[in-house]
Amino acid sequence: MNNREKEDYLREYEQLKKKGKPFFPYAIMKDSVMFCVVAAVLIIMSLVLGAEQGPKADPTTTTYTPRPEWYFFFLFELLRVIKPPALVPIATVGIPTICMVLLLLLPFYDRGAERIPWKRPIATITGIMIIVAMAYLTLLGASSGSPSEIELATKPQYEQGKEIVAQSGCLACHAIGENGAHGGLGPDLTDIGTKIPRAAIKQSLEIGPGIMPSFRGLGQEDLNAVADYLASLD
Repeated sequence: MNNREKEDYLREYEQLKKKGKPFFPYAIMKDSVMFCVVAAVLIIMSLVLGAEQGPKADPTTTTYTPRPEWYFFFLFELLRVIKPPALVPIATVGIPTICMVLLLLLPFYDRGAERIPWKRPIATITGIMIIVAMAYLTLLGASSGSPSEIELATKPQYEQGKEIVAQSGCLACHAIGENGAHGGLGPDLTDIGTKIPRAAIKQSLEIGPGIMPSFRGLGQEDLNAVADYLASLD
């Protein structure tokens, strides 16, 4: 856009601006009315249809695997992609903060008068790429199921124990490889097989030392599978 086109654009913009309606009270009134309508619809739907509250929270359980709301799946999936764990603060704080700062400063570094999307290719392509990336990460987060899985490779004969460990809530307190609670309540189990004999591991599973619950309810077959898997970690 050259200077002449810019002047024409600003002149036309000023003329259209004089013909428009003021933000206050016109736009404020429309938004307020729409807000009241939406709130009324939500209240009526909650009274008529009810709302699913889900199971009552149990602060003593160690098998609960937290999941974010769907609109945070993209950030949740980003945390799963970014490794090692030392980079997690960059994903959780650094990247969102940088994006927010760029958005806040947008009026200061984008001084162009043009507002038509196809005449602003850099901003348009950047926006589309961000939306596509968020949609893709949201889809991955929605389809990944429960994050209770162990990515560390293991031998086929230990797969059963690995699956039981992943599905029994062990990762809520322990870490195995890149998965689980790094710095959580329990020790890192990545190389537990080099530190504790299999018999002691199975005994810990049955007794549940300290705040760790007993897993005797799994049955001897599953307990042996879990003990075999943990003893194989080195």
